[in-house]
Amino acid sequence: MDLPVMPPVKPMLAKSVAKIPPGMQYEAKWDGFRAIVHRDGAEIVIGSRNGKPLTRYFPELAAALAERLPARCVVDGEIVIAYDGRLDFDRLSERIHPAASRVKLLAEQTPASFITFDLLALDDVPLLDTPLAERRALLATALDGVSPPVHLAPATTDIEVARRWFEEYEGAGLDGVVAKPLDLPYRPDARLMYKIKHERTADVVIAGYRHHKSGPVVGSLLLGLYDPAGALQHVGVCAAFPMKRRAELIDELAPLLMADPVTEGHPWAAWAQEAAHESARLPGAPSRWTGKKDLSWVAVRPERVVEVAYDHMEGDRFRHTAQFRRWRPDRIPESCTYAQLEEPVRYDLAQVLSSGGG
Repeated sequence: MDLPVMPPVKPMLAKSVAKIPPGMQYEAKWDGFRAIVHRDGAEIVIGSRNGKPLTRYFPELAAALAERLPARCVVDGEIVIAYDGRLDFDRLSERIHPAASRVKLLAEQTPASFITFDLLALDDVPLLDTPLAERRALLATALDGVSPPVHLAPATTDIEVARRWFEEYEGAGLDGVVAKPLDLPYRPDARLMYKIKHERTADVVIAGYRHHKSGPVVGSLLLGLYDPAGALQHVGVCAAFPMKRRAELIDELAPLLMADPVTEGHPWAAWAQEAAHESARLPGAPSRWTGKKDLSWVAVRPERVVEVAYDHMEGDRFRHTAQFRRWRPDRIPESCTYAQLEEPVRYDLAQVLSSGGG
């Protein structure tokens, strides 16, 4: 492979802001695996956000990219899997599997798509210093008439269109909107773009915590919601506390500590038994992502309720880490059910991909 921009390349990133800023290019924020694709003739390298190759996990996508991208180019985009008209991150995560036979089967059963939204090089020309508006025009020309599973991401400079996308596209499983300055050069691993994500709140039960890697302070709180059958299901974690707050949480939760979760009847006491995860959502489920990471946690009596902010759900759990808002001493744990969660209006992913934009 001999391209003007060689792998590995880390993608340019975005920082969170509360409102959609004016005077920029706007795109949907896709919920998938960010990837930089290098193509030099028959050679294809799909690089992950941290620079590691993803090519072996998406053989069907590698073949499609080799057929549909310009002969020599470097593009930035997102690998996604659609199911029932929505993005499905769980099915996408299943594709990262060590067994080649499993990868081959999943490539047939749940084929991936690639959403292209930036151009880093074309033929012998590097474009890292080229303004975004020019890169987008070149990309639109290069991918004119491209066919699935490769797509050109819809983009617009109309902030009213972006606001409508922000409201509508969540129903197709998208995260929000990304805003990009029109004169922005491409800077790998730099947070120079802006992301505006959905935020909702929910009252959840604290049923345990993990220690921080630095020592005996809280690293993350383990969150639960009651399902219709009355079982407390693990729905995610709340983290990102200042160090002083981490120490305070240890003291605040100390009265609730359980010396023996099994005999004291903690609802997640069976978490260490692999078979238990088949019938309930428990913390500490082993996965390809955690590897040999210590998944142990400290059990507390599920008696305290906290209000957290979250962006959206993935099935029956929070898709991303939730944010602590406040304790809710006025709520009883049994009132914290899935029924409180707000569901976005459904929106077909096919309409997103066909929306175009100027």
